Amino acid sequence: MKSIYSLILPALMLLGLAAGCGSSAAKADPQPQYVTVRDGNFYIGDSIYRYIGTNFWYGPILASEGRGGDRERLARELDSLKALGLTNLRILAGADGREGLHSHVSPVMHTAPGEYNDTLLRGLDYLLAELEKRDMKAVLYLNNAWEWSGGYGTYLEWTGHGPAPLPNVDGYQAYVDYVKQFVLNDSARALSLENTRRLVGRTNTVTGKPYSESPAIMSWQVCNEPRAFSKEGKEALLTWIQETGRAIKEIDPNHLVSTGSEGKYGCEVDLDLWTRIHSLPEVDYATIHIWPRNWNWHRRGYAVEDLDTAIAYTKSYIDEHVAAIAPAKRPLVIEEFGYARDAEDFKIGSPITARDRYYDFMFSTVSQGKDIAGLNFWGWGGTAVPLHDTWEQGDPYTGDPAQEPQGLFSVFTADKSTIDLIRKHNKK
Repeated sequence: MKSIYSLILPALMLLGLAAGCGSSAAKADPQPQYVTVRDGNFYIGDSIYRYIGTNFWYGPILASEGRGGDRERLARELDSLKALGLTNLRILAGADGREGLHSHVSPVMHTAPGEYNDTLLRGLDYLLAELEKRDMKAVLYLNNAWEWSGGYGTYLEWTGHGPAPLPNVDGYQAYVDYVKQFVLNDSARALSLENTRRLVGRTNTVTGKPYSESPAIMSWQVCNEPRAFSKEGKEALLTWIQETGRAIKEIDPNHLVSTGSEGKYGCEVDLDLWTRIHSLPEVDYATIHIWPRNWNWHRRGYAVEDLDTAIAYTKSYIDEHVAAIAPAKRPLVIEEFGYARDAEDFKIGSPITARDRYYDFMFSTVSQGKDIAGLNFWGWGGTAVPLHDTWEQGDPYTGDPAQEPQGLFSVFTADKSTIDLIRKHNKK
């Protein structure tokens, strides 16, 4: 005897009421909302995308289940960032090199050529899955010109160039003389490219989807602050960025490619080189970084007294890059900037009057203008409470990497005046 359901099933299917019965009844998953570029603007779908975000380099470590991992803190931080409208996060995909190095990220993800800490890779998977849940975006940088996550120096060590000097130990010039070899060395660049291919081509173990299909990724970034470090390496820098960008797009045509450049200061003070790099077809938008303290736009310890001078230099730097990239019709992002706490006191609760005024100026470039498509301040310290002036194993991660005083540039949730500024500008 046929059941009543079997008798009425055909009619239900015709009406589209039998959920799961036949392809006409099943709802297709919505297409991921990738960030695209048109006419000098970012878009998500048909809407212009502009943002005030932050740097959150340590996210994949927090997201791991191994040493340094703290998924409860990760959830708190992501929820706080989301509530503030800070939904665009610039993140280090993973550090390279040996464990235990001075001024270096720990734990390390890329431990030897082709060898990885799988716990940290799964941490990156988990972080992206959590960002997807919250409709947040990530810019993932894949290399670093500086020592704190390995990068240039590690790839040169792995290709037989001897131990990499450390700027804080061996001096800045010794470091420059060493790492200037990277863009000129075929073997070191090849190792970097292989790492890029592995990460971009990865499948997320949490979601089961290729990274290329993740709506959480806004952009793959060739490097944090890529530099030639010599006049002889300038054209090699352009070629390396172009080759890496091309490789990324071959694997992942859905997401944007960016450079991580500081601007002309990352191109041997050659604005034309910066413009040519960011006009390449393999590069989707332009980036600059701004560091008044590091670039001597204010005297160290005089962040308050020299604030107006720092703002004037900042405005000039922004304006010249806006003018330089305008013919290419590429969005421009200020993806790193920081300003020290008053009198360079690192402690939470110490005065931040100058930083707040500087941030107010910077946020206004996005909230009140059209020339800057987005920015990410450096960096998010959130609920962390630094235990030492310099980072030590077991300390909580802040926005300041291990080579910097902990708290110098970090924005903590306890910094109420800065948090209020962020909330005000993101409402605009």
